[in-house]
Amino acid sequence: MSDPFAQHSDSPVAPARRVMAVVPDDQWMLPRTPKALYVGGTGDVVLRAIDDDADVRFENVAAGTILPIRVSHVRLTGTTASALVAFC
Repeated sequence: MSDPFAQHSDSPVAPARRVMAVVPDDQWMLPRTPKALYVGGTGDVVLRAIDDDADVRFENVAAGTILPIRVSHVRLTGTTASALVAFC
């Protein structure tokens, strides 16, 4: 397939070129730093942004929400939202 944008550089505000399912974990970092996080099922999301030293809880995130945050961790403890997908 031809990609007319192949010669353009990627950036945090450009559309994602990859997506990956996110499995919340209390210890491990995500394998890639995403541009945003999609929340498929309503609930809380506990995450750490890439330049922060502490976790933050987003409460009652509605299904279908895209959090435009570059995150290093999505924690298992406290995360009740489901169907999380990282846009990379």
